[in-house]
Amino acid sequence: MNGAESLIATLVNNGVRMCFTNPGTSEMHFVAALDEVEGMRSVLCLFEGVVSGAADGYARMTGVPAATLLHLGPGLGNALANIHNAQKGHVPMVNIVGDHATYHLQYDAPLTSDIVGIAGPVSHWVHSSAAAEAIAKDAAEAVRQAGIGRIATLVLPADVSWGDNPGGAEAAVSVAGPAPVAAERLQQALAMLQSGKRTAIMLGGREISGEVTLLASRIGVATGARILTETFPTRVRRGAGTGMLERLPYLAELALDSLKDLEQLILVGADSPVSFFAYPDLASAIAPDGCEQLELAGPDEDIEVALETLLESLDAVDAVPQVYPLELPDLPVGALDANAVALSLAHFLPEDAIVVDEGITAGMACFPLTANAQPHDWLNQTGGSIGWGLPAAVGAALACPERKVICLEGDGSAMYTIQALWTMAREHLDITVVLFNNRKYSILELEFLRTGARGGKPGPKAASSLDIGNPDMDFVAMARGMGVSASCAATAEEFNQQLEAALQGRGPYLIDARIPPLALG
Repeated sequence: MNGAESLIATLVNNGVRMCFTNPGTSEMHFVAALDEVEGMRSVLCLFEGVVSGAADGYARMTGVPAATLLHLGPGLGNALANIHNAQKGHVPMVNIVGDHATYHLQYDAPLTSDIVGIAGPVSHWVHSSAAAEAIAKDAAEAVRQAGIGRIATLVLPADVSWGDNPGGAEAAVSVAGPAPVAAERLQQALAMLQSGKRTAIMLGGREISGEVTLLASRIGVATGARILTETFPTRVRRGAGTGMLERLPYLAELALDSLKDLEQLILVGADSPVSFFAYPDLASAIAPDGCEQLELAGPDEDIEVALETLLESLDAVDAVPQVYPLELPDLPVGALDANAVALSLAHFLPEDAIVVDEGITAGMACFPLTANAQPHDWLNQTGGSIGWGLPAAVGAALACPERKVICLEGDGSAMYTIQALWTMAREHLDITVVLFNNRKYSILELEFLRTGARGGKPGPKAASSLDIGNPDMDFVAMARGMGVSASCAATAEEFNQQLEAALQGRGPYLIDARIPPLALG
């Protein structure tokens, strides 16, 4: 058994059975080993940003990491943006990065680079394997290090891959589950909830499950505490029957106003909230001065058990949660805009669907208007680096082939990883892409106004940098060119018909939703 074969067998033994790949010469023995070792599914992606984003979406829905196969330092560099997003979302990932043979590095060939240095800022653990005899143990350690919410990057030199490993594969390692929350912190939280002060609980972490929404709502009912989530929680269960939650607004001005009266903030899987960017005359920290904050549970701790313990300590196990009723809106008519898309989505959203949200400004209406839709999972863009949505939808669909995936995607962000459409077609994935086409970087127009640059009014060169029309992009042609069925909607009635048909059918489908740009004052 060579090094590559023992590496793949070790990953399979440890439950890592999906590998998103974009290989090159240094990885050819790994590619060959895919046919020699049973149990690993390989999915080709045409760009490394699709590879890493798909691994993120897969792990969010399965709770176990996928592997990526990347070609040397430049391939890893192309993948960094979505590895960053996964890191910020506490999503596990095992990156296998091919390298030159150990003896070849001295010649500084064109693709030689500092892979460990490139990987470090977006990885919790980085290791370069030194010999074929060590690669299986190194792979097992990578899985252990990735755990339930970390990024592990293993560098695989070509001679380590092709060299003989007489020891073969490693067996499964023990991966630590969620750690218990310290009793001292639970007592602090209990005292805060019983103090009579204005208190909020903010939820975050890898997943806000349906059970967590109900537990948190019951605590809110029993104590009067507000129950919020981070602005962009990694994965949250929503819709009819789930506990009512507020969402911290994205805009710093609105977030500051939302929390201005708080005296206490209990963080459950969430970080202390801060503004996404700095703005003149706005505070960076969102919680008000003097607000006492407690990190009750980190993202790798057992949030559900902690909330159950609090309920018992409050003698509130019989508290009735506030839940969202099923209320489907009427279908919109007339002009197509972001609100019409959101209403149609709320009306047609299938039960147990997975929504991948990178709709940016145009998609902002979709989240609140689907609160009373059929129960579903919502995946958010956690790290702010665009080009995540289409790849994450690929990973989610591969993780849950029995569930419908809806990807809400902005036109500008889609162009970062448009190659994901090809993988959707090749793998026959059941994904409906709603492409918000306003021919603008509307989020950047909004931020130009909010930062006060040039008085908030772009000049002609700045305006050209924020406008992605001229020429207008033909997303229907691009989708069809990569094997994805597609259509264009210019009215609410057209969008309703196309969305209903796409959700009732199977396979990938893209709707080019022609909407007006965001109106800015």
